[in-house]
Amino acid sequence: MSTENTHLTKAYLESTPAQDGFHMPGEHHPHSSVWLIWPERPDNWRDNAKPAQATFARFITALSDYVDVNLAVSPECLNDAKQQLPENVTLHPMKSNDAWMRDVGPTFVINDKGEKRAVDWHFNAWGGELDGLYEDWSDDERIAKQVADAEKAAAYKAPFILEGGSIHSDGEGTVYTTEECLLHPSRNPELSKEQIEQHLFNYLGAQKVIWLKLGLVNDETNGHIDNILHIVGPGEVIITVCDDPEDPQYDISQAALKTLSSETDAQRRKIIVHKLPMPGPLYITEEEAKGIVQTPRMERCEGERLGASYANFLITNNALFFPMLDERYDEQAKKILQGAFPEHKIVGIPAREIVLGGGNLHCITQQVPKPQIDN
Repeated sequence: MSTENTHLTKAYLESTPAQDGFHMPGEHHPHSSVWLIWPERPDNWRDNAKPAQATFARFITALSDYVDVNLAVSPECLNDAKQQLPENVTLHPMKSNDAWMRDVGPTFVINDKGEKRAVDWHFNAWGGELDGLYEDWSDDERIAKQVADAEKAAAYKAPFILEGGSIHSDGEGTVYTTEECLLHPSRNPELSKEQIEQHLFNYLGAQKVIWLKLGLVNDETNGHIDNILHIVGPGEVIITVCDDPEDPQYDISQAALKTLSSETDAQRRKIIVHKLPMPGPLYITEEEAKGIVQTPRMERCEGERLGASYANFLITNNALFFPMLDERYDEQAKKILQGAFPEHKIVGIPAREIVLGGGNLHCITQQVPKPQIDN
């Protein structure tokens, strides 16, 4: 038995990734697999999640051409999911409270010896008692360790609340996040900004954190970084901008651009910034609202503005999957992404059914990096 596998006899490692020489690689690093969760909640996905499931199935089918796909599915829905998916997708019976694997799954870290490990964050449904989106998140809290075990990866339990969509790493020491989310009173009010930074250094192997003040307008995750910005590569990012000065997103994006222009990354590089258009604004229609079981914690009403962004894409092996959200801007977004990622196949996925649930392609996925030995 390898040294790495002997760690699995313990519930969690007692050290930190940084102490053990591990770091979070950039999403552009090669992947061994990508994980998702099958959508089911009728108070988040309309018409008993059937339209969302069809969208997930279309995305997963396309994704499986480029990387191994693992799907967590409640035992009750296993047969239904199996009928909609290709045989090369591996299904794992797991209970969950919703389908946001980015936020409830583990963040994987690697070292230069060809090993991978997992970080299991505390999760409170994006706000707990203060403004969480549902009251019971106990199944979601167990997902990360189950995924880590399935990947045969030793795991660390981070001592604070964090969702995977609230962080981006360039793999060379720089982590991007927002003050709106990580400093929100519903996450870790007992921790200072400096203490949160230290946790990111300890659990991601980061050396510098670049803080944007706010995320996307009406993002019910309290401004996740992955809904406004994505990393292209070390020293290079792409960000959602708005051309309408009357839209509240305009000032938010302009402030973010100003921050990025004045910062250098952990390697002291000036940051190259690409700009993506903002779709919409998009709003929930009357028909869409009627198909949702309404609850007090989640706003799914007619006229509610959707947190729609082309930055919420997934980079994987030789391909980039982006959400198609607005026919006025889809092709423009695709061309910009192709320019930023010239060596990737840019694949558009019609994704309105996912944004109706509060996120998009990046939010529903969690990549597992392929460990590589550093010569």
